[in-house]
Amino acid sequence: MRLSLGLFSLLFFAFLYAPLVVIIVYSFNSNPVNMLVWDGFTLDWYKGLFGIGERYLDPNQRVIYLESTPQLIAALKNSLTVAAVTTSFSTVVGTATALAVARSRFRGRGFCGGAMFLPMMMPDIVLGIGLLVFFSTIGMQLSLVTIIIGQCTFLTSYVFIVVQARLAGLDPRLEEASADLGASEWVTFRKVTLPQLAPGILGGGLLAFIISMDDLVITYFISGAGSQTLPIFVFSMVRRGVKPEISAIATLIILASVIVAATGLWLRARGERR
Repeated sequence: MRLSLGLFSLLFFAFLYAPLVVIIVYSFNSNPVNMLVWDGFTLDWYKGLFGIGERYLDPNQRVIYLESTPQLIAALKNSLTVAAVTTSFSTVVGTATALAVARSRFRGRGFCGGAMFLPMMMPDIVLGIGLLVFFSTIGMQLSLVTIIIGQCTFLTSYVFIVVQARLAGLDPRLEEASADLGASEWVTFRKVTLPQLAPGILGGGLLAFIISMDDLVITYFISGAGSQTLPIFVFSMVRRGVKPEISAIATLIILASVIVAATGLWLRARGERR
């Protein structure tokens, strides 16, 4: 039984991570035409992403490696801007909502808690179309602002769920003891509740940031001219053909995600040791 479970786990992780390994390996392939035919090792694709270096399309023609580097940088800036704003807003609102639902008693409390799950359960394409219809109805021009508003509608739910799970494991008697000792609600929150919630808030914020950087379906519907994000830029490149540049971009995205996740785990472990 143990051997079967171990083999199943091994096959599961191999199936899960094998495509990522393939993308990383072929991002160093020097073949500019067919990325699945290995033609030698090169770093030119990574150099080209930053606008340096050259590559050969054929033995007789030399061109600048990536003609769309300015568009790539612009898309990356848009993604970082959207992710920073939506993460900040979603973290604050999601945390406040989780605290209100967990600590307060008001009419409709159960409905509010259940409603926070709806954006996560709703298919992305339905939410994207709904947001597009809403913005068109009120006459709002599609831009980075609409992307930020649209992403906040579902990223707040992710933060809410993570923080709510953290709240469920807290001992309310600590807050009661703080109040009995004469501390105000603000002092209790700042010195008792918030330090205990910090790992959950951090985890929810990092999750919101990664999802924002990765979102394609919803952002595709509510983005306008000049507000192209990195996932939409990559999607447009794939539609013109699978090229080695795409593997290089995907590898850098994987590396960034790993760094963000590792930083979150490190900060969480450091906070628990204190």
